[in-house]
Amino acid sequence: MDIVGALGREPPERESLPRWVAPLPKALEDVAFRFAWVIVAINLVGTAFGFWYYRFQFREVPVEMWAFVPDSPGATLLIALALAAWAVGRSSDTLATLAFFGNVKLGLWTPYVLVVFAPRFVETSGVPLYAFLLVSHLGMVVQAFVLYRITDFPPRAVAVATAWYTVDLLMDYFVPLTGGVTHTSLPYADATPWFTTTVLQVAAAGAVALTVIPLFWTLGTHVEKLRTRHGLGADGASPDGGRSRP
Repeated sequence: MDIVGALGREPPERESLPRWVAPLPKALEDVAFRFAWVIVAINLVGTAFGFWYYRFQFREVPVEMWAFVPDSPGATLLIALALAAWAVGRSSDTLATLAFFGNVKLGLWTPYVLVVFAPRFVETSGVPLYAFLLVSHLGMVVQAFVLYRITDFPPRAVAVATAWYTVDLLMDYFVPLTGGVTHTSLPYADATPWFTTTVLQVAAAGAVALTVIPLFWTLGTHVEKLRTRHGLGADGASPDGGRSRP
């Protein structure tokens, strides 16, 4: 067995898609698939670290709400499972779509709050951990953009991911079923004034926006893949000047 066979598989075909759908260089995407098991292992280590990082918060939240606490570790676990499923020839659109949502949402939300609340985060976490959290979460966003090569983001899978991350959003900030809200601990109390609003509202605003963004991105990717496969332009016209029929 060669090194590619041991650590991954030959990459799936890369379709000709707009840059906003496929922003990474093809060579980088190919490396991710040829070394898929390495990426899986890295994400599993990150998942374990994330559960350790949330250990104090788990103690403060009822057991029945634990599923809504480890947001970032949940996202890295999902992408590990999605790539592992592809590597063994059992790709799952639902897993890949959930992984895309999670890695884009949490991969951007964490840097957002780290930057907005930077002085206190640095004070409580220290510069090394702060830098690690910032860089590792941005890496989550990067790895999410290889997933379009193993899924079309079908509407049913997008609906499942939207439903899960909407419920998670509600539990994190708005409608806790038991106990308090379950969002990631922030370096200030939720009710602390922040300019014209509060710390909780600043964090929630970012979470809402970053739940919507993956929804449009996945559906847009699905549409672009359909256009490519049917030889349609951005306006729905076929190469011979005609238009597609419904």
